[in-house]
Amino acid sequence: MTKVALPLYGHDAQQAEFLSALASGRLHHAWIIEGPSGIGKARFVTRLASVILGAKPSDADPAGAPDDDPVMQKVISSGHPDLKHVQRQLNDKGALKQDIAVDQIRDLNAFFSLKPALGGWRIGILDSLDEMNVSGLNAVLKTLEEPPPKALIFLISHMTTPILPTIRSRCQTLRLQALNEGQTRSVLSESGTESTDAVVSLVKGRPGRAEELMGAKVLAAANAAQSLLKAMPRPNEAVLSQAIASAAEDDTAFRVFASEVLDWLEARTQSDAGWASTWFESQRIVSSQRNLHMPAIQAASKLVGCLQSAFHGR
Repeated sequence: MTKVALPLYGHDAQQAEFLSALASGRLHHAWIIEGPSGIGKARFVTRLASVILGAKPSDADPAGAPDDDPVMQKVISSGHPDLKHVQRQLNDKGALKQDIAVDQIRDLNAFFSLKPALGGWRIGILDSLDEMNVSGLNAVLKTLEEPPPKALIFLISHMTTPILPTIRSRCQTLRLQALNEGQTRSVLSESGTESTDAVVSLVKGRPGRAEELMGAKVLAAANAAQSLLKAMPRPNEAVLSQAIASAAEDDTAFRVFASEVLDWLEARTQSDAGWASTWFESQRIVSSQRNLHMPAIQAASKLVGCLQSAFHGR
């Protein structure tokens, strides 16, 4: 018995919305798929792309082609001539570059200028908008402003940086949410990751982040953030020092530390809109750490200072 190649966990309503647009014959040429990292946005998009390119889904899953489907096999192996997936590339030292290069976007635009090799659609997946500089974003606008026929582009956003209004206004948007506990455990089980209560709690509905969260430094950063938040508004010097030191270990530790803080602030804004300005300022600091290559210790100090100022001002 064949199985679905890429099972979907959550996001059923968003999938149904897209498939309804596809069935209507009036499919928009550009879609922003946004939501926090690690919730399965890339898988969601890959499934939809395979269906548009001709994969035959199972009866139970309207976008879930079986693993022996020839189109799906080409898509998964990056061998489909009418699908182009754009991500950050490796530098000369084998590490991921900081941004998606503008030349990659120009290649994507050139890809869209060609006729489909198999006579159907041409699909581009840009993963992600958060990892693009201004030059790359301006290059994306070329395709969005002058879309060729039978062309579709998916723009994945992890929502860590604001999307330019000129881009958002030319796209349809699907907002995906973090997974519930049951869905999270299913994804962790599929990937072979032990779904302990501690791991489930740490990933917060974003099981795709489990691997990066398993290191000792990262766990220490998450625990330090939680200790800091519990101690607010008057953390002692030891808690403050530990928080900054743990967050400053490396970029991954900082991202996890910042994620704990941002999630906490977002929860606060649900009951008190006055926290929104602190959330925005914290988000700006996190974006600056990546986009301006701010040292992690400087960004961590700014983030902790932002929290303290918010409490002192209340």
